[in-house]
Amino acid sequence: MVRQIRKAAVLGSGVMGSGIAAVLANVGIPTLLLDIVPREVTEAEAKKGLTLEDKVVRNRLSANAVQQLLKQKPAPLTVKDNKNLISVGNFEDDMQQLADVDWVIEVVVENLDIKKKVFTQVDQFRKQGSIISSNTSGISVEAMAEGRSEDFQANFLGTHFFNPPRYLKLLEIIPTNDTNPEIVSFMKAFAENVLGKGVVEAKDTPNFIANRIGTYGLLVTVQEMLKGGYSVGEVDSVTGPLIGRPSSATFRTLDVVGLDTFLHVAKNVYDQVDGEEKEVFDPPAFMREMAAKGWIGAKSGQGFFLKHKGEKGKEILELDPNTLEYGPRKKLKTASTEAAKQAKGLPAKIKTLAYADDRAGQLIWSLIKPVLIYSAEKCYEIANDVQSVDQAMKWGFGWEQGPFELWDAIGVEKSVAKMEAEGATVPSWVKEMIASGKTSFYSEKSFYHESEYKAIEQNPKVINLKSLKEDNKVILKNSGGTLIDLGDGIACLEFTSPNNSIGLDVIQMINKSIDEVEKNYKGLVIGNQAKNFCVGANLMMILMEAQDDNFFEIDMVIRQFQNAMQRIKYASKPVVTAPFGMSLGGGAEICLPSASIQASSETYMGLVEVGVGLIPGGGGNKELYLRNLEGHTPGADLQAVANRTFETIAMAKVSTSADEARANGFLSDRDGVTMNADHVIYNAKQEALHLFEQGYTAPARKLVPVVGETGYATLLLGAKTMQYGGMISEHDLKIAQKLAFVIAGGRVPKGSLVDEQYLLDLEREAFLSLVGEPKSQQRMQYMLTKGKPLRN
Repeated sequence: MVRQIRKAAVLGSGVMGSGIAAVLANVGIPTLLLDIVPREVTEAEAKKGLTLEDKVVRNRLSANAVQQLLKQKPAPLTVKDNKNLISVGNFEDDMQQLADVDWVIEVVVENLDIKKKVFTQVDQFRKQGSIISSNTSGISVEAMAEGRSEDFQANFLGTHFFNPPRYLKLLEIIPTNDTNPEIVSFMKAFAENVLGKGVVEAKDTPNFIANRIGTYGLLVTVQEMLKGGYSVGEVDSVTGPLIGRPSSATFRTLDVVGLDTFLHVAKNVYDQVDGEEKEVFDPPAFMREMAAKGWIGAKSGQGFFLKHKGEKGKEILELDPNTLEYGPRKKLKTASTEAAKQAKGLPAKIKTLAYADDRAGQLIWSLIKPVLIYSAEKCYEIANDVQSVDQAMKWGFGWEQGPFELWDAIGVEKSVAKMEAEGATVPSWVKEMIASGKTSFYSEKSFYHESEYKAIEQNPKVINLKSLKEDNKVILKNSGGTLIDLGDGIACLEFTSPNNSIGLDVIQMINKSIDEVEKNYKGLVIGNQAKNFCVGANLMMILMEAQDDNFFEIDMVIRQFQNAMQRIKYASKPVVTAPFGMSLGGGAEICLPSASIQASSETYMGLVEVGVGLIPGGGGNKELYLRNLEGHTPGADLQAVANRTFETIAMAKVSTSADEARANGFLSDRDGVTMNADHVIYNAKQEALHLFEQGYTAPARKLVPVVGETGYATLLLGAKTMQYGGMISEHDLKIAQKLAFVIAGGRVPKGSLVDEQYLLDLEREAFLSLVGEPKSQQRMQYMLTKGKPLRN
């Protein structure tokens, strides 16, 4: 049987339910969103003469939830139009529609009796073979299926999404004893390939894997903070990126999640365990007092931190857990924190801190030790293996290393000796592993499991560039990039400059890579696996040259950048770009001329140069204009194309997703979107192969129709109107004039046909003139020092 999910239903339209409905809509799956019928009409409904019998009232909860999707930040929908794929209804009138649904997801209140009541209805109306799952975070999945039909039980499992479901990668799948193994395999593949999730199979235990370990770790941190007399700010200053955790660290994470949500998750475990474990899951009194006061974090305006406007301007205050008063935020700075900052690589940083005998080292060790021991104690109770635990913590909590990877980093033998010297009890299986001569949980491409190392299952869609380099697949390299053999005749150019910024070394590698690929390969992928694809040109270099009045050097660099972009466009073998994360300025300019863009769904693309007082200089204006021109028929409104291009660049529009990048004109019909970020390089490789096998030839060079002088005047009129309205400064207008001149094609009649080099020359001249402007240099300086644009 070939399974397919063509339509889904989500039961429960709260924040989580509507968020899951949005995830499904984002991948094009029509979704039915149901909730209970309200018990009374609102004042507004009553004024309209509506009653509880009216459909608009009966569907109010789910309909309001869909409207809220348009207002939430961060946005649950990749583009607002996706809301049209979500239809609404209620449990009393619309359960019969489940007969047309392939996957039903329950997301109602965390109460076993209520869930079982809902599933009784589902079983009555669902079609045979349809998949049913619960998004519970703590209730037994096995218990929910009791009493249901045999077909229901065979097709039932837990699917625990993490909030917000669009952005958090982890999906825990929890089968029951009766779940058909084929359903588990199908859902794993579907969630990974279609929804873009990182899937971990969990056992049916309280809070499953990530919340069990993560909640334990957070509560241990709170207890150690109180015990050691540390402040909230001090803890956060060392429990973030310094140890491979998100920048929100501990208490800012709790503020984002919401203290009310966290306390609920902790209670799930507290109610189902005993002994010392139960004590850990009993939150300190001050946290319950915070919740009683409504100080639950970002959604209430205050929690462990409070944004305050005082004499010094805006500042963030931290809560004193002893007095529940707010004061200046503190940071923990010791010899070990400074040494850790200088250490190369995360393992060295953590090792430096874990064994340091100062205030920071003592805190980090006191947090790490119990979490490692607890992870080992619970590993086989909550998961199938150590790798599952590590993946769950990385995908669900944003840890760079899972607990067992972290244990390897600090040295298993050394840390266990220290733990036991301090009186801690280390699980016997860990000591047996060490005694057998195996001193790490991971060895090469395998992990420790049942007394031996088990090979890590390699997913062919997950291409690891680091592993390929370690396997001697490097073709060429310099300080700015590495050309790697992906196999099957496709090479990948990986940028390796700081922040993947574009300088002469990167430009040189683009040219060398295209030379190599044109001779010996079928195609080229430009992609990497850093934090962001590319945040643009080397702004520091440009500013320094400009301040030295070295405009000849800048002109030379811009010419070379433009020429390299033209080489991407007109290469005899297909060049496919694989953007993700921030793909800004020069990063977007690299993508625009490529034969095809294979973008990660979470791609934030834009030509943002106006924010630093410039316009795009590497051909971005021309290429965005040409993309907007695709499909343009002679005689149609050329001015509309110019207006759209001008507005996108002048307003520095940045997409909030790949779908929005398409709406903004950065992606066209020939480009693809990959939901799973881990599959982007693979899909880009497949696209390059496909293009080659289809007999790819470089595009023909064509003349470009432009709006000329009259179009320039039209573009300028809009900019001047904004200036008169006080919306832009005089310098903004100057930048807009330069941009309008480039997009219009200079002083030529409307409808003139010009070549690409002519447009590139206009672009380069405008760029150079703006680089010399003192106010543009001020903007560049401000961006480099403050990390945000200056409006001068």
